[in-house]
Amino acid sequence: MSLSLQSPLSSALSSRSSFLQKGGGGGEGRLRLLSGSLSSNSIFFKLHNPSFPQIRASSLDAGASTELDAVSSLSEIVPDTVVFDDFQKFPPTAATVSSSLLLGICSLPDTIFRSAVDTALADSGCSSLENDVLRLSCFANKALVNVGGDLSKLVPGRVSTEVDARLAYDTHGIIRKVHDLLKSYGEIDVPPERLLFKIPATWQGIEASRLLESEGIQTHLTFVYSFVQAAAAAQAGASVIQIFVGRLRDWSRNHSGDPEIEAALKRGEDPGLALVTKAYNYIHKYGYKSKLMAAAVRNKQDLFSLLGVDYIIAPLKVMESLKESITTPDEKYSFVRRLSPHSAAAYSFSEEELIKWDQLSLASAMGPASVELLAAGLDGYVNQAKRVEELFAKIWPPPNV
Repeated sequence: MSLSLQSPLSSALSSRSSFLQKGGGGGEGRLRLLSGSLSSNSIFFKLHNPSFPQIRASSLDAGASTELDAVSSLSEIVPDTVVFDDFQKFPPTAATVSSSLLLGICSLPDTIFRSAVDTALADSGCSSLENDVLRLSCFANKALVNVGGDLSKLVPGRVSTEVDARLAYDTHGIIRKVHDLLKSYGEIDVPPERLLFKIPATWQGIEASRLLESEGIQTHLTFVYSFVQAAAAAQAGASVIQIFVGRLRDWSRNHSGDPEIEAALKRGEDPGLALVTKAYNYIHKYGYKSKLMAAAVRNKQDLFSLLGVDYIIAPLKVMESLKESITTPDEKYSFVRRLSPHSAAAYSFSEEELIKWDQLSLASAMGPASVELLAAGLDGYVNQAKRVEELFAKIWPPPNV
């Protein structure tokens, strides 16, 4: 979910820092819990799947015998699917709460989180609001916080909370929303250090991230599809920056006219992998604090090409394949770290890429791919938020409350 957020994930996993434990989060999809070897939002999880295998990555050592062990020594590998409510079988280490999660909870009346939603719908402060729009928004915020509070008791890492995408172009609206969420979390005794806030990487979102980070509030910028977004996010001090590798590849297969993508293709590079590489090198060469998360990774080759990046969100099928692939003692040390602070130091950037990004320069430098994909991501988040409010309007007040 940058997740990104940095203390130990779990003593049973590794000594690496968790992007959600003190500053990270991320991912892409439906319901999200961070688990396994690790993370936004950044991570995604299905509702029910009793046959889901336990996957737990550990740092590479003398006893490592799978590809998962080997790659986990080079990047934090985050499974993007876990079993909803099945924490004993596959215990998550961090979590993301979002509108999509609320929709999933409401579709499963027997889930352990349903009481958190019902309690939100019974909140007297929200119920007393006469304006229907404000009342439903209040219910949704309370539900996010109540579920986030429950998750904070189940995971050792951070709980990332999605900020309403309808505020994506309103810097002060984002900041007010985050402050409101923080206040509500405080009322249920969830401390700020356990929290992360997931914000779309519009210019207004990036500026909100800068101001929130200056207050010590950790942010995770999502929907990053161009170098200029990544650079501006790093300059803003975002704790986690999330890039969607596969979505850029998909766009490039069906569209043309984006200079950044066409330059990568001309070099014989995958545009998504190239963007992660460039963003990583920029962050590490110039000493920014941000952690980089690669999402929408589609296969093992993608993952191998990204080794060294801070966090990689891997699909379940990739995790299973890594877990099932046995390596010999020699082979397990042959995995190559593609990204490193050393390689970043040798990377060259043009003078145009090293400017201090502002709203005008960002808007003029974003290509059609990032513009279109950002808009599509926002539309999806907005639609989910509206669906939650429409559902709450139908079921409020809840029975027996």
